[in-house]
Amino acid sequence: MPTDHGLDKNAQADKEQLAAVRVAVDEVDEQIVSLIARRERLIRIAGTLKGDSAEVRAPGRVERIIEHVRSAAEKKGIDPGLVETTYRTMISEFIELELKVQKDND
Repeated sequence: MPTDHGLDKNAQADKEQLAAVRVAVDEVDEQIVSLIARRERLIRIAGTLKGDSAEVRAPGRVERIIEHVRSAAEKKGIDPGLVETTYRTMISEFIELELKVQKDND
């Protein structure tokens, strides 16, 4: 039965390219985790500086952050909806952390 070696080569090239992409994604993930760690350290500091939970929740500030990251996403040509969803989730978690930090400092 004849085989099409061209297809085999293409399939192998695709597998190699996918492996390289996965390595690059892993590297990006490491960078993202480092940035989240930095953001967490800053949030912990902020939690000690705010007077009450209303200052922590700060819905106006949240919306300004969302507006800023959506604009940044648009400038970089990426989906602003994806960035907004990611940030809303992250901000929600950081608000909970900041509330805990604030409570522990009372």
